[in-house]
Amino acid sequence: MESTAQESVEAQNTQSIETKQQEDKVPDSSGNSVTQIPKTAKGKKRKKPKDSTAPRHPLTGYVRFLNDRRETVRLENPNLSFAEITKLLASEWSNAPVEKKQQYLDAAEQDRERYTREYNAYKQTEAYKLFTAQQNEKKIKENREEPKVIHNQSVTPKENSDLDFGNFDIPIFTEEFLDHNKTRDAELRQLRKSNTDFEQQNAILQKHIENMKSAITKLEGEISQQEKNNTSLQKHLDQLRSSLTAGFSGVKLPGIKERATLQNIDSYMTNLHSILLENSSNDANLLQTVRDIVGRLEFSG
Repeated sequence: MESTAQESVEAQNTQSIETKQQEDKVPDSSGNSVTQIPKTAKGKKRKKPKDSTAPRHPLTGYVRFLNDRRETVRLENPNLSFAEITKLLASEWSNAPVEKKQQYLDAAEQDRERYTREYNAYKQTEAYKLFTAQQNEKKIKENREEPKVIHNQSVTPKENSDLDFGNFDIPIFTEEFLDHNKTRDAELRQLRKSNTDFEQQNAILQKHIENMKSAITKLEGEISQQEKNNTSLQKHLDQLRSSLTAGFSGVKLPGIKERATLQNIDSYMTNLHSILLENSSNDANLLQTVRDIVGRLEFSG
C-alpha cells in the first residue's frame, strides 16, 4: 500500500514538471519548440556613462523656458498633471513674443559657447584620457562576451539590446506612457514650428542683407564719382590761384606791404575785395587796374 501511494505521488510530480516545461516552450515558424524568454515587468534604464569631471551640457532655449515657468504654472494649476502642464507650457512658448523667446535663445547660445570652451579644455585633462581609456576597455570586454541564443538564432549582446524594452522610466503601453509620448510629440511639433519660424526670419534677414549690400555698392560708386569731381575742382582751383598770382603779383594794395604770392593769394584777394568795396569812389586807378588784369586772365572751363 505504501509503495503504491509513493509511486502515485512521484507520477503526479513528473507530470507536473512536464506540463510546466511544455508551457515554457513556444513553437517557432518551423514548428520546433523553443524555450520562451521570460518577460520582465520593468527593465532598468540604461544610462550613458559620464565622467563626473566633465562639463555640464548646455540647455536649449526651449528647455530653459520650461524650467523657468514650470513651477509657476504648476502652482497656478495644482490639479493638472505633468503632461498637461507641459502641453500648457508648449502652447505658451508657441504664442510668446519673439523678444521674449530671444532672451532664452541668447542665454542658450551663451551656455553653448561656455560648454564648447569647457569641453575643449576638459579634453586636454588626464581625467578625460583616463575615462576614455576605461570606456574603450569596457567596450572591448563586452564585445568578447559569448552570444546568446534566442529563438534558435545567434544574437550578439549588441543585437540583444535591441530586444530590451526596459529603456524607459515609464512602463510601456500604460496611460502614463501614452501621455508621455503625446507630450513629446507636441514638443517636437513645437520645435519644428519654431525652426520654421526661424528659417522664415533668416530668409527675411538674408533679403535685407542683400538690399544693404546693393545700397553699399551704390554709395561706393557715388563716393568714387564725388572724389573724381573733387579732384577736378581742386585742379581748377589751383589753376585759378596760379593765374591770379601771376596777374596781381605787381599790384600793391594800399596799407598792405605784401604782394600777391601763391601762398597768400587767398588772403590777398580777400583784402583787395574789401578795399574796392570801401574805397570804390576814392581809388579809381586801383579799380581800373583790377579790371584790366582780370580782362587779360584766361580761365579754363
